[in-house]
Amino acid sequence: MNSYLKTKDHSVTGEEFELTYHSEFDMLITKPQPADLEKYYQSESYISHTDSNKTLLDKIYQLVKKFSLFLKVRLIGHYAQDDRSLLDVGAGTGDFLFAASQKGWTIAGVEPNWSARGKASEKEINLSADLESVMHRKYKVITLWHVLEHLPDLENQILKMMSILEEEGTIVVAVPNYKSHDAKFYKEFWAAYDVPRHLWHFSRQSIQKLFSKYGMEVVDTRPLFFDAFYVSILSEKYKAGKFGFLKGFFRGLISNIAALFTKEYSSLIYMIKKA
Repeated sequence: MNSYLKTKDHSVTGEEFELTYHSEFDMLITKPQPADLEKYYQSESYISHTDSNKTLLDKIYQLVKKFSLFLKVRLIGHYAQDDRSLLDVGAGTGDFLFAASQKGWTIAGVEPNWSARGKASEKEINLSADLESVMHRKYKVITLWHVLEHLPDLENQILKMMSILEEEGTIVVAVPNYKSHDAKFYKEFWAAYDVPRHLWHFSRQSIQKLFSKYGMEVVDTRPLFFDAFYVSILSEKYKAGKFGFLKGFFRGLISNIAALFTKEYSSLIYMIKKA
């Protein structure tokens, strides 16, 4: 595997990491991968575990999240008719599951972080700490919203999820795209590398190659337009050392416009079914 880029943990420790290119799956791998990742999530700035609403960027994130939740619940509705059983892996503080439950879904969720599980329980969303705890049944839809890139032992985790997916079920995966315009522009400052919390970094080809190895195929792909703006604004902060809202917003806009032609959006949603 060849070295692709050197970057660092911009949000918590400042430690340096290397991204290496894995040609079989057209993906990047974070090196080294710490044995104990928990300390890298111990930060108020890790917003998906805290529901933080303190800074301007937090407020933008929370505002966009509310609209995104509506779109996500509507999206998964296309892949379930009579059976509306849902498993959300990496459920964070439970907002997506709460929104889905309001629309009649039977929900289950996994979240390793104890603090995030605590915040979810305040919303009456009870989450399991690991995947093994929810493998007693099958699900029509399994979602991973910006979670696949976090999972240690990636291929084994995919096999576990496949084993509890209904025969006509769908796995929905949202991940950043390292071939997007904003990724190429910001390079080592691109916020969506987010090492070492992100262990794997995917392209559109990565997802197809990875899941096809297990007899699954990508049946549809959707862009996450808002991600380009949020990631670019945060990347601008890492690059310049200050909050560059306008520069980041402009770069996110350029990234989305470029993707209209290249299809290389900052983040993408993949709908994956058994072939």
